[in-house]
Amino acid sequence: MTAYTGQKLLDTLDAHGLADWQGLPDCLGARFLTGDFATGLDLVARIGAAAEEANHHPDVTLTFPHVDIRLTSHDTGAVTERDLKLAAQISELAASVGVTADPKAPALLELGMDTANPDAIAPFWAALLTGDASNVSGPDVIDPAGQMPLLWFQDCEEHEVPHQRLHVDVSVPGAVAPERIRAAVAAGGTVVDESHAPSFTVLADSDGNRACVCTLENRP
Repeated sequence: MTAYTGQKLLDTLDAHGLADWQGLPDCLGARFLTGDFATGLDLVARIGAAAEEANHHPDVTLTFPHVDIRLTSHDTGAVTERDLKLAAQISELAASVGVTADPKAPALLELGMDTANPDAIAPFWAALLTGDASNVSGPDVIDPAGQMPLLWFQDCEEHEVPHQRLHVDVSVPGAVAPERIRAAVAAGGTVVDESHAPSFTVLADSDGNRACVCTLENRP
């Protein structure tokens, strides 16, 4: 089954006309503006029925004003045709109850940590974040309960503290990234490196702590 990631995922969303949805690292995201809890509950029930019929289940968050959806194929760790098909069905269900999407809303928070010794420190972070030191998969600490953001390890040479070891990655739609960067700069930040934009842009706060605004554009 084809796995869609990076720019290929963005191109595939365009080709399928899935304007309600955004590509995020390893998943699709959408926010549907229900406006009230009852409408949201009705939409979630319809999505649940479609998911059961397809035997493919999204992550759904119901709040008073909106419903957030994330879709991924866990057996591949990426978006596949199953997700694209269910995404189209969910958009149709939302339209049938008069609910529109906010394509700029989906975002994903990840934490990146510089380390020369990932094997040594990964169990500590897995135990701290999830309560189980074995929740490590490749370069990532994962939370099966879905309560914690992904923590991933970036290779670097040995260095002494206080070199910043932990940074924030905020993945947003490509159209949102320039707005987010401008807002961060206006709030006192600086652009440290934009040589890899629009894939990612490195920013820093006034203390020098770095963070990245990321998109899937031009990524493999």
